[in-house]
Amino acid sequence: MAESHRPGARIRTALTLLLLGLVAPVAADPGNDNRAPGLSDYPKLQVPAGHKVAFETYAEGVQVYVWDGSAWVFLWPEALLYAGPEDDGPVGIHYVGPTWESASGSYVVGRVLERATPNASAIPWLLLEATDRGGPGIFARTTYIQRVNTTGGKAPAEPGDFVGEMARVPYTADYYFYRAHR
Repeated sequence: MAESHRPGARIRTALTLLLLGLVAPVAADPGNDNRAPGLSDYPKLQVPAGHKVAFETYAEGVQVYVWDGSAWVFLWPEALLYAGPEDDGPVGIHYVGPTWESASGSYVVGRVLERATPNASAIPWLLLEATDRGGPGIFARTTYIQRVNTTGGKAPAEPGDFVGEMARVPYTADYYFYRAHR
């Protein structure tokens, strides 16, 4: 009988270790803010005092636009989130809202506060405030989000062929998630 329970125990142990691996970066001292991006050239993108980096991700995906007959209108992002640009396994997803959702089940929805355009060929860098969040995991107590180091993602330069045409433009970015420092 003991043998029949071992595969389930191994699976539970593996899943527990996987979830701990996803949450481990958050367990680090949130008062140590050495992971915050250097934004001295863009002070309006700085997070207010009292908030520290809790987690950072690298995003690869697309920015989705629709042609309205006179301009490309941004609809939403679609991206996979990774712990870093060299990591194979996604730790979450990014989609309409804008919303970030972790593999551990937490989510955060943001509202844009400020923009900067360091690279004219890429979507802007952003400072966002968390407007909704929940679930257990890395995004549960997020207060602010920064999008920096963007590549691509800008609306097409050429007009669309018909109203309602959609364009999915590849982009990458780094996202920094902050929590109130206690």
